[in-house]
Amino acid sequence: MRYHKIPDETVRRLPIYLRGLMFSAEKGNEHISSQSLAASVGVHSWQIRKDFSYFGDFGTPGVGYNIGKLAREIQKILRLDVIKRAALVGVGDLGSALLAYPGFGAYGLDIVAAFDIDPQKIGRTISGVEIEDVSGIDSLVQRSIFLAIVAVPRQVAQQTVDRLVAAGIKGVLNFAPCKVEAPKRVKVITLDIAMELARLPYYMPVS
Repeated sequence: MRYHKIPDETVRRLPIYLRGLMFSAEKGNEHISSQSLAASVGVHSWQIRKDFSYFGDFGTPGVGYNIGKLAREIQKILRLDVIKRAALVGVGDLGSALLAYPGFGAYGLDIVAAFDIDPQKIGRTISGVEIEDVSGIDSLVQRSIFLAIVAVPRQVAQQTVDRLVAAGIKGVLNFAPCKVEAPKRVKVITLDIAMELARLPYYMPVS
């Protein structure tokens, strides 16, 4: 099912709700109220109810939400109910850490390919994934890989994204510290860790 005219901020919050539901389920809970979910994820309960209202009525008055059922619904909305295969381009310090990170599996994501230009890295294996020469990017669609993570230097980020788009990639998570362009048919999300960190001092008390 496709959902139209859903605010990007609502879609951005859905994985946060899913994580909160997972944590609650780990504690042995079967149901959760919007107030309890709000407290665990740091979002107002009215916002949670509004976000869910775009997709249907998931709660039961006086009971709350069935955690397992709601988690499955969110996974279906986000299309995480089927494992999504992803490729990583750039296996430096950040890329290596991403390959070793075990948390992607909980969200139905599996990094199954990794690429780099460094001959000393090509052929090595990290967390079960063998690093390949970047020329292998052209074969991604044939390998049923439509998502990519870019962890390359800023100077080559755009050409890397261009190559991924030409190879048929539909979604890109960009960790390079710059804006990259892609056709409208390709969704690009950029995460600049340094820029996010640079915001923190503003909120800190002056010593």
